[in-house]
Amino acid sequence: MKLKFTKALLIIGLGCLSLSAFAKETKEPKGSLFIIGGGAKDQQLIRSMVDAAALSPSDYIMILPMASTVADASVADIKEQLQEVTDHKITAINFSKADASDLRLVDSVRKAKLIYITGGDQNRFMAVVEHSPLFDAIHSAYQQGACIAGTSAGAAIMSDQMITGEQAQDSTYRATFNRLNKDNLVTAKGMGLIRTAIIDQHFIKRSRYNRLFSALAEHPDKVCIGIDESTAILIHNKKAKVVGQFQVVVASNPVKLEVNKEGRIIWDDIRLSIYDNGKTFPIQ
Repeated sequence: MKLKFTKALLIIGLGCLSLSAFAKETKEPKGSLFIIGGGAKDQQLIRSMVDAAALSPSDYIMILPMASTVADASVADIKEQLQEVTDHKITAINFSKADASDLRLVDSVRKAKLIYITGGDQNRFMAVVEHSPLFDAIHSAYQQGACIAGTSAGAAIMSDQMITGEQAQDSTYRATFNRLNKDNLVTAKGMGLIRTAIIDQHFIKRSRYNRLFSALAEHPDKVCIGIDESTAILIHNKKAKVVGQFQVVVASNPVKLEVNKEGRIIWDDIRLSIYDNGKTFPIQ
């Protein structure tokens, strides 16, 4: 009888631990995401990003330029823009793959209140960060209240399913896709800071509708968001707000999604919205 009682307590205890772990994993982040579609960033956009971080006097800004092949220039550019709107300390670390496991350096990212990821190549950034303590530190900072910001490639990495820019059925790089076919979109593992959406950038400027529609066809359960240049979305508390000069296109809920015998994508309808500065939309 005593043995059965002990086993029952053990089962209950393990159940409580599982529920606790689940609750921790699904806890709503305290931080925000400031996702910029690339291009020029005016002072108002930079100011909005800094405001989103709600920096206290002792807080600092961390720049991560690993996506860029000209990291020093990328850092200098955004640092100059930041210094026009804030007196807070600004630092930058161009992590190598080895550095991404250096706990002292990683801890300085975890403690930053605004983390800014530059443009460049999103695949290059993820090659450094994936499966590393640095990946975990960025997530930890977001959970604890930091604003994670990024532009261009730094926007693409926000998604769990990250658009790489490549087509499986055309080896020539193009600003947008030249077909709407099944299995043409190439994605890779992103940061997963937002799991319910796929982000595309330079959207209206480079007319990337085919790319976004391809993403929606491959992931019909996701919300696909195209952010134009000089424009951002601020995500906090399950709400996205558009900030900047141009528009954000949101596509979701394809109806009667099919693939014809030639492998082309067809559907009857989708939900398609276009938002501009100050407009908001829900996001899980």
